[in-house]
Amino acid sequence: MISLARLGAFTYKESLQAIRDPSTLIIAVILPALMMFLFAYGVSLDTNNIRIGLVLEDTTPQAISLAKAFESTPYFNVKSDTTRNILTEELVAGKIRGIVVIPQDFSAKLLRNQTSPVQVIADGTETNTASFVQNYANGVVQNWTISQLLQSGLDIPSINVEPRIWFNPELKSRNVILPGSIAIIMALIGTLLTALVVAREWERGSMEAILSTPIHISELIIGKVAPYFILGMISMILCVSICVFFFKVPFVGSILLLSVSTGLFLLAGLSQGLLISTLSKNQFVASQAAINAAFLPAYMLSGFLYEIQSMPAPIKAITYLLPARYFVSIIQTSFLAGVVWSELLPNMFAMLVIASFFLYMVSKKSKKSLE
Repeated sequence: MISLARLGAFTYKESLQAIRDPSTLIIAVILPALMMFLFAYGVSLDTNNIRIGLVLEDTTPQAISLAKAFESTPYFNVKSDTTRNILTEELVAGKIRGIVVIPQDFSAKLLRNQTSPVQVIADGTETNTASFVQNYANGVVQNWTISQLLQSGLDIPSINVEPRIWFNPELKSRNVILPGSIAIIMALIGTLLTALVVAREWERGSMEAILSTPIHISELIIGKVAPYFILGMISMILCVSICVFFFKVPFVGSILLLSVSTGLFLLAGLSQGLLISTLSKNQFVASQAAINAAFLPAYMLSGFLYEIQSMPAPIKAITYLLPARYFVSIIQTSFLAGVVWSELLPNMFAMLVIASFFLYMVSKKSKKSLE
């Protein structure tokens, strides 16, 4: 028979224990609030303010009028230039998502009542964004043509928008999603592999025996990370092989550079997991913290699924702290664009800085003490 007094006393005891346990409060209060903000501000399917380049080879009033039409639309954030060289480099580096080219003979062909071409080059590594760039560009040209008709009363010859897709001409989403998903998988694997290591030692009571030996803290860290680093590299080889040989995703980059980049990313992930494991000393808390600290941010804020430029500035700033942001860019570039040093080197350096920070924190928090 249930005793209300006993039940009340036990409930009161559990409530006090929950309030006094910081990990319980973090999981029950802080993490849900954090996830709500991330979903509310970080996850957006709206594609506005797309960064594109505008090559204005024709400087006649009609060409300038069309250029201003692109600059005034809320869908584009336009960077103008008179040549393609700089804008092409920025498209390859992922700094812009498309290029609109107004050719030299644009106005001349209109005056001769000939169809005038406007070239639209889109970045195929972002399939949805590439489609938006094409559709929005068509809409801008059509609206400009109608406005010219209303203003002058003269019929404007047709303008032919010529689409071009770089890096992923067929706009196959699989060619973008699969390389990006490798980064997300490695983020989860890298953190979880070490997140439970130290916590498991504390729970089993074997950490006391380890701390009683003459082993140095740096030796302890390396010994914990090295086996899982090798396992992580094996997992990467498996994932890339499945992409290339089973799903026929093209790979045009350098295997060596991809291996070095993967090593830096794994080092950051394993160090983060080891830091979580060192601080928590509990396998359940460590596993939950690893998922929330590595997998969810990597999935939502790395640029794998949602366009980073569509996020608000505060959330965009957070993405710079995530190693997955840089690895997603590296792996997609390696698969579809090849060796682009201006894209690879800064991202590799950023991952090295993040990995060094986590290793430093692990060394500071790992002490040969039972306290």
